[in-house]
Amino acid sequence: MSLTNFWTAFILVAFAAAAGQLVFAGDTEVFKRVVDGMFESARVAVMEIALPLAGVMTFWLGILAVAEKAGAVAAIARVIAPFFSRIFPGIPKDHPASGHIVMNFSANFLGLDNAATPFGLKAMESLQSINARKDEASDAMIMFLVLQTSGLTLIPISIMAQRAILGAANPADVFIPILVATYCSTLVGFVAVALRQRINLLDPVIVAWVGGISAFVLGLVWLITTGLTRPQLDTVSRVASNVILFALVAAALVAALWRKVDVFAAFIEGAKGGVQTSLVIIPYLVGMLVAIGVLRNSGVLPQVVAAFAWIVGALGFDTEWVGALPTALMKPLSGSGARAMMIDAMKTYGADSFVGRLACVFQGATDTTFYIIALYFGSVGIARARYAIPFGLIADFGGVVAAILIAYAMFH
Repeated sequence: MSLTNFWTAFILVAFAAAAGQLVFAGDTEVFKRVVDGMFESARVAVMEIALPLAGVMTFWLGILAVAEKAGAVAAIARVIAPFFSRIFPGIPKDHPASGHIVMNFSANFLGLDNAATPFGLKAMESLQSINARKDEASDAMIMFLVLQTSGLTLIPISIMAQRAILGAANPADVFIPILVATYCSTLVGFVAVALRQRINLLDPVIVAWVGGISAFVLGLVWLITTGLTRPQLDTVSRVASNVILFALVAAALVAALWRKVDVFAAFIEGAKGGVQTSLVIIPYLVGMLVAIGVLRNSGVLPQVVAAFAWIVGALGFDTEWVGALPTALMKPLSGSGARAMMIDAMKTYGADSFVGRLACVFQGATDTTFYIIALYFGSVGIARARYAIPFGLIADFGGVVAAILIAYAMFH
């Protein structure tokens, strides 16, 4: 199924569901809310996402170009080449795409959103340069995107900050559940795509890297939770991102000067692509966000949640967790929408309630799958997503299930 046909079907389903809800609601205010939301979603896509992204991308693509000229990206690619050659067999040895992917994953893991998106778009551009079919996603693109949508993050700073604002007794108490859930999402997505692409998961190199990463994550959880008090953890969370961002820029500049690279010329060369990429993605963002806004503002989601609650109850399972479900349902569609659902759950049930905490874990467990697909594939003109969407949702599902289980284990 082509990506264009998928978005067409998604938009039509969104409007059909909203139309049905509007007719049955019989409330003229609902019509006004939906129409106003359509205009607002279009404005947000351009004014609050695409245009601000242009400035951020211009800067970070310039810094990335400096790092490339200094040989830093190639050095990173060589270090991870044994692992990437197995999970990304389509990427040639020492190709810069490997370095771009690692920088993107590292930025996401550390919560450096301002750096992660430009690095990710640059990685997608590099993957497109070796893609034999320019309108169709390659296996490497799909593996990269599914791992990206799993949203592996070490410290969910914004979620903990929001919990503090809403009066949580211990805003950082969701840290471990979020880390466990998002790691499970990444692992599920990786294994699913690896099986689909017939990658040998028992290869010693893959086992060593995955085992090492798992040990690293668990070690960080142990160190942070046993070696730092909550105030110390909050301080580290706030300071670490800024220090790392500054260190990345400084390291790129120092390496370039050491290699006698014309820093300013390299920066300008890389920065030129920032605005162009932002303009390319605007139509994709507008179409997607308007459809999501229609679903959200028409009241379709509460009906879906009620149906889920009935089904779960009929099966004999506890239904308490369903109160947090709107956050999980919204997250693949819209990060800001899911954040609104998370805040609403904490306000309705309490920041320290089971539902309030689970909504926070849902928010941190995965990333915005459909937004990432629209952004990344749209930036390089991919029209056929192949199996990227269902496998991205498989990763999301793994994260949601893990979030529910870990929340019941720790908070119920």
